[in-house]
Amino acid sequence: MSVMGLLFVVIASIAATWLWRQGVLQAPWLQEGEVAAYSGRAVAPPPAAKVGLGVFLAVAACVFSLMTAAYFMRQSSPDWRTPPMPGVLLLNTLTLIASSVTIQMAHFAAMQGARERLEAWLVASAALSLLFVMGQLWAWRELIAAGVYAAGNPANAFFYLLTGAHGLHLIGGLVAMAGAIGKVRDQQRTPESLASSVELCAIYWHFLLFVWLLLFLMLTGRADALGAICRRILS
Repeated sequence: MSVMGLLFVVIASIAATWLWRQGVLQAPWLQEGEVAAYSGRAVAPPPAAKVGLGVFLAVAACVFSLMTAAYFMRQSSPDWRTPPMPGVLLLNTLTLIASSVTIQMAHFAAMQGARERLEAWLVASAALSLLFVMGQLWAWRELIAAGVYAAGNPANAFFYLLTGAHGLHLIGGLVAMAGAIGKVRDQQRTPESLASSVELCAIYWHFLLFVWLLLFLMLTGRADALGAICRRILS
């Protein structure tokens, strides 16, 4: 099984598990009328925002998977020359990991109703995420200064495409996070509403971290080793 095949299996498994936990995969219309009416157990539908986020993440995962598949297919061409990887990419990766950890801490604070800690963790996560975006732009600057242009080589173009697409998704998430910070400062917002908003942000950030870790391994040439390890585990 290739790295892309493993990626599709992981994404499909996560999506199916999440939908099952949300009750989306249940089919109450297939139950007997009396059983459905008098079972005494009302199944609340999943929140529309969670379903919408799940659909968006599934689409985004497919887009990144297709771009990654094109990357591996194009990699076998004779004109492929891997560009030098800027050293700042490792620092950017650690920054994004820290951002994912802080937003998870914000989620814990939201569930406990601690508004001050919640706002502090959200601001810290937003600052780290912004630092990650700036670090990615710095990596682009280093490559351009070294004469590594998108039009010069297919590998160069894929580097800018993949990192740029991931960065745009992260910038969109920062807009949503800014909205969540604004909700925290609104004293009329209920703790349940805040916890729901922060949970959606946390899910999105963990997804972006997962995607970036895969991209980082692929761009730095470690994806083949990862695929070999996964094949050995599954065999």
